[in-house]
Amino acid sequence: MIKLSKLILLLIAAFLISCGGKEEKAEEQIKIGKKTTTTQKETKPISTGVPASQKIDLTNKGVGPIKKLDLPATIDEPMASTGKELFKVKCMACHKTHKKFIGPPPVGILEKRTPEWIMNMILNPEKMVVEDPLAKELLVEHNGSPMANQSLTEEEARAILEYFRTLKKE
Repeated sequence: MIKLSKLILLLIAAFLISCGGKEEKAEEQIKIGKKTTTTQKETKPISTGVPASQKIDLTNKGVGPIKKLDLPATIDEPMASTGKELFKVKCMACHKTHKKFIGPPPVGILEKRTPEWIMNMILNPEKMVVEDPLAKELLVEHNGSPMANQSLTEEEARAILEYFRTLKKE
């Protein structure tokens, strides 16, 4: 019984100390008047009234290794099949094909984004959310959940893009 009361007393003391320390630190910063510096980049969306996921931008190529990509008129079915399997393994934890989940759905993405932008977002998501205005807005729209870099090759990213071409709106 004595051990239990000592343990409870210790936990309460630890709680009060941890809470009190943070408040003092905040007050100290205010009293000293130091400017706080952060390394976070501004991710405030440009207010146009249209959510980033609904914006159409067929000129932005994004930031990354893909500068030019011409898609053939017909879909490469074997490549799309490979892309579908890669999407299942690498992307479905955060993306569902036809509905918003953690990230946006890829259905209809080629009607809103350039192939280069899509490829650069797949290959280089960290740089995109720092340097690309649309990617910044999408990050904010999706509750600050950044896209994970899956370390895909350009060939794998291209296969996923080909799979996106096969997705039809319901």
